[in-house]
Amino acid sequence: MAPHQVLLLLTGALLAALLSLGLSLQRRWWAGVGRAPHHVLFFLVCAGVTISAGLAWRAGAAAWALLPALTLLLSMPRTRPGRADHWQRALACAAAFLTGALIAWGIPGR
Repeated sequence: MAPHQVLLLLTGALLAALLSLGLSLQRRWWAGVGRAPHHVLFFLVCAGVTISAGLAWRAGAAAWALLPALTLLLSMPRTRPGRADHWQRALACAAAFLTGALIAWGIPGR
């Protein structure tokens, strides 16, 4: 498994944790937990997508496929937590990442 593939898997897991934590904060399931862990996960996901794209480009894979996810992630601060645009953009980020990761993964055996 190539380094960009390992990082894509790790970033996907971090993104799933980010979405889960965001939903739990929105639903107030974890009232005692602040937003700091959510922000840390957000920055880790942004870094993971960026580094994955760089490693994919270096390996000759389709790194361009991760750019829509990165663009959506970087536009998240323009939304307001708790409002519809925030969770809608988060779901769009997840869909863009999944699509980009599948494309950037590469062709098996190549």
